[in-house]
Amino acid sequence: MQTTFKRFVAALLISLSLGFTGAALAQAVAPINVNSADEELLTELPGVGPSRAAAIIEERETNGDFTDADDLTRVSGIGPATVDRMRDQITFEE
Repeated sequence: MQTTFKRFVAALLISLSLGFTGAALAQAVAPINVNSADEELLTELPGVGPSRAAAIIEERETNGDFTDADDLTRVSGIGPATVDRMRDQITFEE
């Protein structure tokens, strides 16, 4: 019984340490500038595949740069929920 408990605790500690490592790596990634990113980089955002990335580029070329996250709702298929998922991963700096 004690051996099983020790294995459980060891597995739990390993899982927790891997989880914290992943979180630290996620926080170290620089935000993506939606006003200058290419299609490939835009697809790294949650909810953005190749067609939405192309739509983002087309929208900014047609109607000008995005000034804040909510401007992304100008793009067909991107709503408030999608914007909320990517809000901390994007920037608009020139």
